[in-house]
Amino acid sequence: MLDVIRSLLEASPLLALFLAIATGYAIGQISIAGVSFGAGAVLFTGLIIGAIAPKAAPPGLVGTLGLVMFVYGVGIQYGPQFFASLRGPGIKYIALATVAVVASLLVAMLLASPLGISMATAAGLFAGSGTSTPTLQAALAAAGNQDPAIGYSVSYPFGVIGPIVLMTIMAAWVKPVFKAPSQNVRVAELTLESTCEDRTVEDISAILPADIKIVAVRQHHVNAPPAAETRLHEGDGLLLVGSPTSIEQAKVAMGREDPGRISRDRANYDVVRVYVSKATFVGKTIREIPLPDFPVVISHIRRGDVDIFASPDLAIEFGDQLVAAVPSSRKADVHRHFGDSIKGNAELSFVSIGVGIALGLLLGMIPVPLPGGGTFSLGVAGGPLVMALILGWLGRTGPLGWRIPVVANLVLRNLGLSVFIGSVAMGAGGPFVQTVATNGIQILLGGAAVLLTLVLIVLVVGYLLRIPFDDLLGVCAGSTGNPAIVVAAGRLAPTERTDIGYAICFPSMTIVKIIAVQVLLS
Repeated sequence: MLDVIRSLLEASPLLALFLAIATGYAIGQISIAGVSFGAGAVLFTGLIIGAIAPKAAPPGLVGTLGLVMFVYGVGIQYGPQFFASLRGPGIKYIALATVAVVASLLVAMLLASPLGISMATAAGLFAGSGTSTPTLQAALAAAGNQDPAIGYSVSYPFGVIGPIVLMTIMAAWVKPVFKAPSQNVRVAELTLESTCEDRTVEDISAILPADIKIVAVRQHHVNAPPAAETRLHEGDGLLLVGSPTSIEQAKVAMGREDPGRISRDRANYDVVRVYVSKATFVGKTIREIPLPDFPVVISHIRRGDVDIFASPDLAIEFGDQLVAAVPSSRKADVHRHFGDSIKGNAELSFVSIGVGIALGLLLGMIPVPLPGGGTFSLGVAGGPLVMALILGWLGRTGPLGWRIPVVANLVLRNLGLSVFIGSVAMGAGGPFVQTVATNGIQILLGGAAVLLTLVLIVLVVGYLLRIPFDDLLGVCAGSTGNPAIVVAAGRLAPTERTDIGYAICFPSMTIVKIIAVQVLLS
């Protein structure tokens, strides 16, 4: 029976890959003592299938494609936050990760002699514990033999499983509490006091903070658009949208909050939510987009799970949902004007994705000289990630919009992650079993020691430094590197900070690991 299964899997590597993905995701949903591995469980099923059917591993290009899809999606989404963090705590995070990586390299060096392994094999242990394929490639080139691949194949599974287990244990011990996402936009209904008597809407707008917009005016029991020349009186109502802090300032200066006074009356003036799905609007700012020939006040935009104030300079992206106040009889016209197709949430510009990934791969190929000779490069993981961070931060270059709608980005990343983990695990299944059987338990223990050094320094020292727990998990994921780890971190800390920490540390630690292993073997 086993021979039949082996023959079937080896006859169709794609069947084997998607079987590993399907069974891995199913197992990953199982929680034991509060611990579940999510997408990381694809590693286990891939190793099992790779051990049963070694020739079922798909070509290396398949896994590489999955990796590129994942890191590019991460970089595009978190480019702005990455560069903002570099002006804040990012430098501290990179310093902590560097100390941990260098310490794990020293442990690998010190263990070489007691374990009876070559320094090249120890370099492979270091590369595998950091799950860094570019580091393995650098070690193979520096050693001139295949010894690094032996250490890598043994320690790689530890490099994925170990951080997930340790982060889960620490989360259970620390029991972190995460604040609810801060409110970006608030809607308030004010009843004006005498200080606003006989002022126009234009006068009031001029004294309001820049991040507040008047959406509607209520006079004589009727809601109406906020025409600039409308003269206001005590007792009139205003519907305001803006940041929570600015709304509080407006309340102090203008009047009391009176919820429901305006929103309950939808007879003449109403709020409409409409998806932007026409390409002619994408890339234009709120100030630049053409509006219908009747009053339309865009108050804010829903992008993914985040509300964004509709400032005049905010650029529209595919899948954005506009929230606007319009005459009640013209809502259908607004839907037609902007397109209002949910397909905008899945819209991909394959031109920009193709150009962006191509630029990233070119960046990854550039050799950078090392002191004392030798070179390193960012490779197929670091190059696309660094380029995507830059492009995500830029947002748009001429006619090319680099950003991807949140929903489409998640699909791209999750598919790429699954393909990458499954492919790598299936390729490592056979060598893993063979290496363990040939070289014994000592290399396994060596790989575990190198990994523990790396992860425990990040988690323990970072915790003592009072780094926020979600940031700390992201730093840990970026220090080790495998995408499955950052996914597990996101499950333990359901905030975007884990992805940002990963994006901060992963490219920099890739460079540090490549330099370190070449110094070790020089």
